[in-house]
Amino acid sequence: MDAQDIQHRIQELVTQEQSLRDTDPAAAPEKHAEELRRVEEQLDQCWDLLRQRRAKLDAGQNPDEAQPRPISEVEGYRQ
Repeated sequence: MDAQDIQHRIQELVTQEQSLRDTDPAAAPEKHAEELRRVEEQLDQCWDLLRQRRAKLDAGQNPDEAQPRPISEVEGYRQ
């Protein structure tokens, strides 16, 4: 996945997240919360992959070698 693909996926996920946040979760609050959490995790993973690609490029390495990290690792980062 190249940087443009990642940015496109981020935009899709942001749209999905906004839609979920605009939806009333009253009918199925647990399902809604789980879906929102899943989208947020995927967003974090995509942002991390994009940062990895940029760091490799800045270091003169091949950005295509960047790989998605496990969600458990990405979610553990301090910001």
